Amino acid sequence: MLTDTAIRKAKPAATPLKLSDGGGMYLLVKPDGGKYWRMNYRFSGKQKTLSFGVYPTVTLADARQRREDARKLLANDSDPSEVRKVIKAERIEAAITAADTFEIVAREWMARQEVAEITKGKNEWLLGHLFPSIGKRPIAGITARELLAVLREIEATGKIETANRVKVKAGQVFRYAVLEGKADADLTASLRGALKSLKNKHHAAVTDPTAIGALLRAIDGFAGQFSTQQALKLAPLVFVRPGELRHAEWTEFDLEGAIWRIPGHKMKMKAAHLVPLSTQAVTVLRDLHALTGGGRYVFPGARTASRPMSENTVTAALRRLGYTGEEMTGHGFRSMAATRLNEMGWNPDAIERQLAHAESNKVRDAYTSAAQYLEERTRMMQTWADYLDGLRNGAKVVAFKRKAG
Repeated sequence: MLTDTAIRKAKPAATPLKLSDGGGMYLLVKPDGGKYWRMNYRFSGKQKTLSFGVYPTVTLADARQRREDARKLLANDSDPSEVRKVIKAERIEAAITAADTFEIVAREWMARQEVAEITKGKNEWLLGHLFPSIGKRPIAGITARELLAVLREIEATGKIETANRVKVKAGQVFRYAVLEGKADADLTASLRGALKSLKNKHHAAVTDPTAIGALLRAIDGFAGQFSTQQALKLAPLVFVRPGELRHAEWTEFDLEGAIWRIPGHKMKMKAAHLVPLSTQAVTVLRDLHALTGGGRYVFPGARTASRPMSENTVTAALRRLGYTGEEMTGHGFRSMAATRLNEMGWNPDAIERQLAHAESNKVRDAYTSAAQYLEERTRMMQTWADYLDGLRNGAKVVAFKRKAG
């Protein structure tokens, strides 16, 4: 007889191992470490195998109960495998009746996620790749092969990263469905390695001082919309995430106090964030206020002021200035600041806090966490803006250690 301790200590070998628990049931330990409950039995003279699930999701006690249920069926001259097929068909039919389609379950899952608006939009976009093909299918009836076919269609267009991200989101939906009793398993678990993978790439960024100066001068000469140019000017001065910049609202700014208070629901880590504003940043904002200050958003959309600028606006402006995706991105202003400020000798913890790389268990209310290192960060942001001015003017400014104080 097996014990939980023996199961936990069971180590994989080069070939599958079978650990018996009696009554035809055993734990199959595969070379990759997976542990699967199985039961061998005979029915109508034929040897058959029944699967009870994966340990530890299915506990030893659960597996034994399923074995006893199967033995009762055999005692009544019923084949457990055939009974299971009938039950599964009934579940699928029930899912159809209850309208538990993939799209409905996916939207139900999305509605339960407490994430920033930009993340909600990305979830909708990624899962939207699956809706045309399997959206109306009962989630309990979808097969791994069906899901893989859709993912490979995305992959075939050259969007390898998108295909992999869609698979991740699909997995989250299926796991939610399992918890809610609307599906039996996460299909993506069996698709590991089925798609091509891309090596992790850092956001392209200009970090060389001379090149930074050239970029800033190019921004000064930008011939597009004024609000877009101001977004380009403000980005290196505040180095927030692109989504946080374009969703900025005038009510969040205290130009007299030179501070930008970003509420937690807009932040990736869901924690409120404070951005000290240099005199240069305040000047950019005051210039822009004359144009957009009467509305909600600092950077309103081109078609309607009721929505923020498109997430592609800054990227498109950089391309218009001649910078390719391998040279500079909207996210690259963060890498630019992080690289140079660390070389200048500023406190790494202050830099990380300004980048809002806070741990998720930080105190989140009343800006307590947001105010960490605030005095030091205020000095740092002004020094950084002055440093950028020097580079813009063509001065040979070198990285320097911050002054104590």
